This record gives sequence, C-alpha cells and structure tokens, in this order.
Amino acid sequence: MTTTHISKERFLQIIEQFQGCPIAVYGDLVADEFVFGEISRISREAPVLILKYRESLIVPGGAANAVNNLHALGAQPVPLGILGIDDAGKTLRRQFSQSKIPLSLVSPVKDYLTPTKTRYSAGSAHSARQQVLRMDRGSMFVHTAESITATRDHLSTLMKQCRGVLISDYGFGFVSPEVVAHAVRGKRALPVTVDSRFDLLQHRGVTACTPNEPEVEEALGIRIGSDTHKLEEAGAALLKRLQLQAVLITRGRDGMALFVSGERPVHIPIFGTDEIADVTGAGDTVIAVFTLALAVGSSFYEAARLSNYAGGIVVMKRGTATVSAEELRQVVSQG
Repeated sequence: MTTTHISKERFLQIIEQFQGCPIAVYGDLVADEFVFGEISRISREAPVLILKYRESLIVPGGAANAVNNLHALGAQPVPLGILGIDDAGKTLRRQFSQSKIPLSLVSPVKDYLTPTKTRYSAGSAHSARQQVLRMDRGSMFVHTAESITATRDHLSTLMKQCRGVLISDYGFGFVSPEVVAHAVRGKRALPVTVDSRFDLLQHRGVTACTPNEPEVEEALGIRIGSDTHKLEEAGAALLKRLQLQAVLITRGRDGMALFVSGERPVHIPIFGTDEIADVTGAGDTVIAVFTLALAVGSSFYEAARLSNYAGGIVVMKRGTATVSAEELRQVVSQG
C-alpha cells in the first residue's frame, strides 16, 4: 500500500471522475425525521420538557442517504430497494424524483412501514438545538422466494450497467445474504462494498466493508477502546473471516484505520476539528465516497483518504447531511 504523499492534483483528478459515474445502491431506504421545538417549561405531570412545536422535516436516511450523498458528489446512483406507501415513503419517493434519481427499482410495498427515525430537538432563541429524544418505527421486510429471485436478478442487471455496488444493510430485512452472495459471485473486478449495522459477518467475499468501531466490537465480541493492537487484530480478523480485500474502520474522533489484505495497517487521523457537531448519517457519507472513489479507479488508500475528508466535513453539519464534490475539492485544495 502506498502511504506516501498524495498530491492535490491526484485527489482532484479522482473527484473529477465522480461526475456521471453509475453506482448501484442495494439497501434499506430509511426516512430520517427531525422535529424541532422551543423549550416552553417543565411539565407538572412528569419531570420532562414541554416543547413548543416549531417545524419538522423528513430527509433520506440509511441507504437513501448513501444515494443522496452519491448524487451530491455528481455520481449517478441507482437505488434498489422498497418503500411503504405511507407518508414517509411518499416523501422519500418525491425527493428522489425531484433529484432525478431513478425509481424503477424502488418498489412500493403495501403493508410495509417505511423505517423512520424521528429525532426530537429542543432549544431556545438563545441556545443551539440539542436532541432530547429519538423514536424509531418501521416494519421488517420478509423476503419470499419470488422477491429474492427478483432482487437478485435486478442486482445482476445493475452490475452490468454500473461501475460499483454499495450495499447498505440497516437490518430491516431487504438486504439478503443470499442476494449479496450472488452478487459476490458475479462481481469480477467491480467494487462491491458493504455497510452493515448488525449482520456484518453474514456478508462474505465483497470487496470491502466500512464498519465503525462499535460495530466491529459487536461483530467480534471484543472491546477495542484505545488499544491499537486489538484494533489491528480486529481488522486482520475481519479481512480473513469475510475474505475481503480491504476493511475501513471509522473511529470517530480517533479517525480511521485501513486494512488491506497482505499489507500493513494504516491509521488515518481525523480530518478537521474533533469538536463534532453531529454524527448522524456520517457512515453513509463515508461509504458513498469510498465506493465511488474505488469505482473510478483509486487505490484503497486514496479512497480512504477522500472518505476521511468527507467524514470530517459532514460531522460538522447538523442532522443527516451530504457532502458535495465542490466541498471535497475545496478541502483538498486547502490541504
């Protein structure tokens, strides 16, 4: 792995190639809802805040946020997923349509409740809003033999049309290990990446995965903390057990750690300040940039460095956010 200096020109060249690059996104489309209120008083009924409602909004989350990030970077994402016919599902569908993101492979499912993560934030005229409660709702999707076959066939077709596949598994049932295994068998030189919240060890043979440190700890049943040796053992274990070419572990304020088969680990310090504003959806941004960079021919190290830049930008934004190609160009040029 080349860890020598990468020129600004090389990074800018990679970002330039993002434009129009088709990427398939197979995953759980989630709605991130934000409800904002001003603190009115303490309730007499219970020791809780009473909030005066101000506004609310729904934005793409989960795999939908990865799609949104790819679009912001100038790529051409093609989502493969499902949405309920509820308000959240209709909102996401409308937002994708407005961005001219193709919806032909996003199926409406009658009795499916679109996974929605509602975050309530409180503040005042003189203070920043802070999240005080999150409530999740949604239903699990249960595949049938027919839906497995259809999903597998759709993904196979996309793999012939796209330059990379991003798999975003948030645990709502649509991402099937059987479908992923089929994709692995047909990927050839195509980069196939996985971000899996709860079932990382089920997805073997993809090109790379981008878990955060708590997900690695849960998957392997270990505690890493500040122990670099344990971190490197964990990275090596994932490479071996999942038969991967690379693992990129995100570590919040501690940056990232990149593991590539047959090469020494590389520790990448956090980009920007460690005064993080909001980590919501940051993993979606990281895997979007990482996958896109690999799809246009970058090395794992180059892709990781660009992902680190993007992660540093997005955690300074409130709520579920994206990073644009222009923002990446700016930080690369300033660096």
